[in-house]
Amino acid sequence: MKPIAWHIKDEWQPLEAVMIGIGEGMGGVPTLEETYDPQSRHHVLQGSYPSEASVTRELNDLVELLEAHHVQVIRPDFLGINQVFTRDIGFVIDDTFILTHMVEDRALEQKGLDSMFARNPLQVIQPPADVQMEGGDIMPMRDEIWVGYAKDQAFAEYTTARTNEAALNWLQKSFPQRKVRPFELKKSDTDPYQNALHLDCCVAPLGMGHLIFHPEGLINEQERHSLMQMYPETHRLEVTAAEMQAMHCNVLSLAPNVVISGKGFERTNAQMRDWGYQVLEANLTETAKMGGLLRCSSLPLRRTPKA
Repeated sequence: MKPIAWHIKDEWQPLEAVMIGIGEGMGGVPTLEETYDPQSRHHVLQGSYPSEASVTRELNDLVELLEAHHVQVIRPDFLGINQVFTRDIGFVIDDTFILTHMVEDRALEQKGLDSMFARNPLQVIQPPADVQMEGGDIMPMRDEIWVGYAKDQAFAEYTTARTNEAALNWLQKSFPQRKVRPFELKKSDTDPYQNALHLDCCVAPLGMGHLIFHPEGLINEQERHSLMQMYPETHRLEVTAAEMQAMHCNVLSLAPNVVISGKGFERTNAQMRDWGYQVLEANLTETAKMGGLLRCSSLPLRRTPKA
């Protein structure tokens, strides 16, 4: 497998290489005590938690779709644990790979990166232990970095709070050429309709100047207003709490005008097509029951540098 020169400037330049999660090894239905997000908790209670076989099939189908569009796909090293959502274990900004400090229950997942690091002896950094963050909260946006976070009190209270205020300062110091733009997220450990687990669960900037978002997922009115001011009303789609819970914001851009979205997201997909996007639909219905969809299950490693 050829080495990958990491390079990510934003959310939508043409995707060349990505790591997609695996369903193998995720095991059976967890106990309520073993869940760490309200979506998984809800499906455990309802008896509808997805099987390993169904998640494996959906992720493998996603790999086939990506490869059909000439994207190089790698998978994490098999560890025999839940390795579905690779987005959170690390992320790339510019030419640097950042290893995150995750919720303790998921920290072992980062061992799945070992083979990739051996093939790609490039720059890897990790923040100090007091800087907590997961990749679903981090969005490179050309000259900015958008960050979903929880204030210290909420971070101490909610398991669903994954990125703390210390991460804002660390990212700004580590990437001084970019402006860190924070978004405080609504949190709930028990209600998936009132919880924005990560920023990419309630905000999706698209490559031709459009935005899909759930305004109530952002609890700071000034931050919400600043986001809305960046996009004309005709370029915004506000999704409902039910659509956020179903992961309508959790899309993956293959190019400025090409987006992979969830199969059956009729209103969202129709609006993106009306805006001029080519929308590729992927069925990750079972995977979504674990609290993530397309952006969550993908870790972009290289996008074509903008000329």
